[in-house]
Amino acid sequence: QVQLVESGGGLVQPGGSLRLSCETSGMIFSSYVMAWYRQVPGKAREWVARISTGGTTNYVVSAKGRFTISRDNAKNTVYLQMNSLKPEDTAVYYCQAIYLRIYWGQGTQVTVSS
Repeated sequence: QVQLVESGGGLVQPGGSLRLSCETSGMIFSSYVMAWYRQVPGKAREWVARISTGGTTNYVVSAKGRFTISRDNAKNTVYLQMNSLKPEDTAVYYCQAIYLRIYWGQGTQVTVSS
């Protein structure tokens, strides 16, 4: 079955960087639009970034210039490079795959704090 497994979260100081990975299996990865979302307790899940099958990227305004989404079709993996992190970036980050159906990973916690 389709599986999405996120990794790379953790605790980082403001201004620091993290690289999230989402490794997929059980799917034809190159056919899927991939996205990253985040969620803070008590709030709705928020879209952060998206990458098309052709590599076109889109970002939420708050992430533009700081985050970069990329994909490696040979490794069936999508990445989110996060730089200049701010406390308000603290959230659980989820990977999403879209092609006829929507699949989600289990999430990885990112905490930005001094």
